[in-house]
Amino acid sequence: MAINPAIAIALIAPAAIVAITFHEAAHGYVARYFGDDTAMLRGRLTLNPLKHIDPVGTILLPAALVLLNTGFIFGYAKPVPVNPNALFHPKRDMVWVAAAGPAMNIVLAVLSFLLVFPAQLTGHSLNRWLIPILLNSILINLLLAIFNLIPLPPLDGGKVAVGLLPRPLALPLAKLGRFGFLILIGAFVVLPYVGRKIGVDLNAFDWLVAPPVHYVMTTVRAMLPHR
Repeated sequence: MAINPAIAIALIAPAAIVAITFHEAAHGYVARYFGDDTAMLRGRLTLNPLKHIDPVGTILLPAALVLLNTGFIFGYAKPVPVNPNALFHPKRDMVWVAAAGPAMNIVLAVLSFLLVFPAQLTGHSLNRWLIPILLNSILINLLLAIFNLIPLPPLDGGKVAVGLLPRPLALPLAKLGRFGFLILIGAFVVLPYVGRKIGVDLNAFDWLVAPPVHYVMTTVRAMLPHR
């Protein structure tokens, strides 16, 4: 049975806003720990979602994907400004700054999973809303963490790879970052579209992101008591 789009958005929006807000704030807090106050000076060192929300990336894009029933949810916030040159050890510390966002999403996914169990004990009128929101939180945070760990700048995984790789490999990867957004559009939007037209599976999302997320969500649902 198709779910009402308004209900779908109501069940997804809280988890998405928290996931994206905490992801960006984590970058800022870790950058400050390693010496960069840029995010604080620009008012971005906060958990106030209004400071991080991008009207298109945080609201319109995810809502459109839900309304269109694409089966694929994606969104983004305004990136927290980081000045690598202000870090104590720019190459090393940038690894921690970049990894902080996906790490925060993993923490939120684990916390959401743990909260599902006490949520089972609440009244039916409450848990029929609360449990789907928590499950969506697990799903969205896993999607954000795994997607952002793809080792391609400007994604967090690309920045981590640049920081960990030896200079001869790190420099070409860093330079690739200027085309990173176009590569992502090609891999996750254009190729799947072409694949559908020619009858070939060219969906990079299904290859890279969906399998681990599907495995974890299947495991999580199997661990929950039947209601």
